[in-house]
Amino acid sequence: MSHNHNHAHGTNKKALLISFIIITIYMIIEAIGGFLTNSLALLSDAGHMLSDSISLGVGLLAFTLGEKTANYSKTYGYKRFEILAAIFNGVTLILISIYIFYEAFHRLAEPPAVASTGMLFIASIGLLINILVAWILMRKGDTKGNLNIRAAFLHVIGDLLGSVGAVIAALLIMFLGWNLADPIASVIVAILVLISGWRVTKDAVHILMEGTPEDVDVDEVIQTIENVTGIISIHDLHVWSITSGQNALSCHAVINGALTVQESQKILRTIEQELIQKNIHHVTIQMESGDHSHDDSLICKINQESE
Repeated sequence: MSHNHNHAHGTNKKALLISFIIITIYMIIEAIGGFLTNSLALLSDAGHMLSDSISLGVGLLAFTLGEKTANYSKTYGYKRFEILAAIFNGVTLILISIYIFYEAFHRLAEPPAVASTGMLFIASIGLLINILVAWILMRKGDTKGNLNIRAAFLHVIGDLLGSVGAVIAALLIMFLGWNLADPIASVIVAILVLISGWRVTKDAVHILMEGTPEDVDVDEVIQTIENVTGIISIHDLHVWSITSGQNALSCHAVINGALTVQESQKILRTIEQELIQKNIHHVTIQMESGDHSHDDSLICKINQESE
């Protein structure tokens, strides 16, 4: 399991590095072209690319820091930095969408003249670049299981949708002279970006709040542990995510006091093997007799509420 996680970590990091290089190089070229041609459209698009570059760079930094080994100060290591990076990217997506709404509001009131030919060329090149980067992240990165990769991927998708909207708007302006197409397309994209940013931020905050992972059913976990021969009951159960894809569990398990140490260890190994099937790979279980009182236990509260 450790090998599989390290392999996934390596491929995610490689996907971010390649994407970061491509986006950053194109962003620099586009910015230089904007200055040389005095094109505000080029500079604006370069600014959008800059937000993608920062997002990918932060994600890459998160993976690099996450490789640092655990110590007495950070007993889980620095893997949570990936979740902090996801929050940063999610909030950035929300702020970008708010800014787009702000700009679109003014343009809807007074649609400016747009250089549609240059706009179409810029948007088309940007679309191809974003399609390439999105493909790299999907092919080499875990856009479903890793929240950090997903946040960076959504940044690129937001920019890709912006390019699609800009291409359609440019065509409408070129052939129909409809300048309102530019701000309308921006509003549609801003709504999609806002939804993506909110979801990423919400999921990241859920992990930081030690929330139960979405791929773990607590009732099934309780039943799985209590069905193991030798377990009388469990209490003080906690299930959380250290970072994306790394779920942990701790609890107290009441066993027969007459069991030997070897028998207790066999029970523990059985529970660990069973919980792997429930997407939990970091398990800490305290074995104890039934004379402990734990009225504040989560399990006790659940049982009291159901009675």
